[in-house]
Amino acid sequence: MASYEQFAMIYDSALNELPYEVWLTYIESIFEKFKLKPELILDLGCGTGSMTNLMAKKGYEMIGVDLSEDMLAIARDKAKEDNLEVMYLNQDMSELDLFGTVDAVISVGDALNYITFDEDLEKTFEKVNLFLNPGGLFIFDMNTVYKFKEVLGNKTYAENHEDYAYIWENYYYEDEAINEYEVNVFIKNEDGLYEKSTEVHHERGYDPQEVIKCLEASGLKLLGLYHDNTFEDLKSTTQRMYFVAQEVMKEK
Repeated sequence: MASYEQFAMIYDSALNELPYEVWLTYIESIFEKFKLKPELILDLGCGTGSMTNLMAKKGYEMIGVDLSEDMLAIARDKAKEDNLEVMYLNQDMSELDLFGTVDAVISVGDALNYITFDEDLEKTFEKVNLFLNPGGLFIFDMNTVYKFKEVLGNKTYAENHEDYAYIWENYYYEDEAINEYEVNVFIKNEDGLYEKSTEVHHERGYDPQEVIKCLEASGLKLLGLYHDNTFEDLKSTTQRMYFVAQEVMKEK
């Protein structure tokens, strides 16, 4: 799994349209639906901490985990600016290692699509199960195959700003259900010149049944599978699917 490096510097600005407030409202509606009142929550694949810090502002005790130290550095700076006490850990999701258990685990913004092998996805789910309190919830989203194939497809996105520019190219490989992102970032230095860096990332589109199989193999119980920010069933045009799973009550 690749980590964002130079792109971390412009991540929040480039993706400022992400609906974190909507996601938070939806996640809290899931807590209410399944009668969970979590205090300590893990944000898995937290990136620059936008969701983590937002939930901390709502009064939740938060832990953020991400593979990219560059992203975490930004997350820690943002938390410090807002006087938030958030624990940020630099870890691979499939090697998750916490100091104790948590009441809920969330993962939004298609972080789990970055896991491209079934065995690594199952390992990640096993770690989540290990560190969830009895009856705890695991809430995560994934981009769908439909989104990769029909919406993102082989398209290019580009933006030009005062201090930076980027070109984001997508290549979808249908046989492997892999979407490859090639991100070219141009950042203005102190001399007024632009320095270019290129990063390549991969996300996999999963059939929902593949994900459910990994959940069940890890010991987690599926409670719900929903269409984007609703409690509706998946549609043929669903772009973001939400899974709600629960820790199977057993002794750790």
